[in-house]
Amino acid sequence: MNPIHQNRRALSATEIVTQLTQLNGDAAQGWKLIDGALEKTYSFANFHETMAFVNALAWIAHREDHHPDLSLSYGRCTVRFNTHDVNGISVSDIHCAAAVDALQKA
Repeated sequence: MNPIHQNRRALSATEIVTQLTQLNGDAAQGWKLIDGALEKTYSFANFHETMAFVNALAWIAHREDHHPDLSLSYGRCTVRFNTHDVNGISVSDIHCAAAVDALQKA
């Protein structure tokens, strides 16, 4: 297990805002805090690209042993991260969100 996932705790509201600002950078459509989870929707040209993204995301989730909720359709995938065992947002969610964003840059 990645050491970042050990001894995790729920981040404070201030820590979440700070981490979201760093995570999103200048992105106009970045990660948002919605109903207690980090959420972002990715758009794709077709179903094949959507599924390729989901499969790559599944590999990240398996490697990190931290799994998001997904909602997908033909050209879109919404990703939601939160940490159930701390009942909030943890560093694991921020770390995995950044890893998913890196898929778009590859």
